[in-house]
Amino acid sequence: MYWLIEDIRQLKGFYNSGYKEAFIEVIPFNNFTHPTQNHVSLVYIRPLYASKGYIICINHSETFNTDKTHIDKILKKFDILYCRDKKETLHYFPLKTLHDINLPPTTYIRPTTKTHDIFYSQHKNNEEVNLLIPIVKHYELCEQIFKDLEKNINKQKTKYDEFFNNRVSLVFNAIERNGIRVHVPTFRDYFHTIDGERVYTQYNLKTLTTRPSNKFKGVNYAALNKDNGCRKSFIPQNDKFLEIDISAYHPTLAAKLINYEFPTRDIHGHFAAMYNVDYQKAKELTFKQLYGGVFDNYKHLEFFSKIEKFVKNTWEIFENEGNIECPISDFVYSKESLENMNPQKLFNYILQNMETSQNVLVLWDMFSTLKNVNTKLVLYTYDSFLLDFDENEKEVLKQIRSIFKKYQLNTKESEGYDYNFSK
Repeated sequence: MYWLIEDIRQLKGFYNSGYKEAFIEVIPFNNFTHPTQNHVSLVYIRPLYASKGYIICINHSETFNTDKTHIDKILKKFDILYCRDKKETLHYFPLKTLHDINLPPTTYIRPTTKTHDIFYSQHKNNEEVNLLIPIVKHYELCEQIFKDLEKNINKQKTKYDEFFNNRVSLVFNAIERNGIRVHVPTFRDYFHTIDGERVYTQYNLKTLTTRPSNKFKGVNYAALNKDNGCRKSFIPQNDKFLEIDISAYHPTLAAKLINYEFPTRDIHGHFAAMYNVDYQKAKELTFKQLYGGVFDNYKHLEFFSKIEKFVKNTWEIFENEGNIECPISDFVYSKESLENMNPQKLFNYILQNMETSQNVLVLWDMFSTLKNVNTKLVLYTYDSFLLDFDENEKEVLKQIRSIFKKYQLNTKESEGYDYNFSK
């Protein structure tokens, strides 16, 4: 069979080929358009026991096009479909059989060819630029991606592998699909032009620390300015925005690591009393010590004494065994993948992984609660969760609040008629 599949006869032949495992790469209309607003041009399928990959055409200028339903039928026949980015691929094909083999920590990003670069440069504003690029160049690129990642297919599957594929990819895909409504003139003033009244975030899960970034079209949704008015751009589809913030998150997570119980919900107030300083100064002192090391004059405090011991013991394990396993996710930091490490830096990495992993569990429960209701989760940023809230769904809000109680997380809430929380 030729590598290009473009008619019903060839599709039937491929469908009946008996392949059960394959690598898949989706070629959309434009690599720089958000997947929620994009369309599929080509699908590359590389059966594991075939000598080559195949391209199935859905929409391209060079060949006959195939109805997407035929592709859906073919893909559903596979027992497992390995991919470069499950979160992204789910936007095009929401299949339970997808399995991401490009897990963090990774620096691998989708490459290009010189041909791709030329077309992207010459057709910057063409939302269908991939339909102009010769199919053979797309095929060449996909063959290279498979070659680059093939070695990961047979790697022993870890507990984190399961956590990432069955939890992480799914919850962040769900957030992206919801999008955020915007006040178009205000959004254009602060950011860029837009078609419609909804923007979509894009989380990068493949980071060194596993803490996701969130940037799309030059907008850093993980660090929107709180002072310049840009947050007024974002408005609810329902009645109001309601943001749930986890209070003193990293001290809370650190306490779980060292088996320390705070005597009060007001953790920073607790530290203020111990330091004998005001509330704001206490926050500053606590975070400086969590991220930079315990000060000599506070080593006698039980919390920091246990922190110092934990940092020391963790570093010894890391140095002697070459890796350290994180709680919740079972992610492993290894000496092979990390450079210029020190005890405090390793501790910070563990905290960040624990933060993301705990939030994934929270997000999973939230999406289970938000099925078939109007209230939507539209943005997640490290310690905050932004709900587009329907006032008629107060029972839903009670259920959401109970999720944070379940994981023993203290929260505070803000609400308003835009993301600046204007009343």
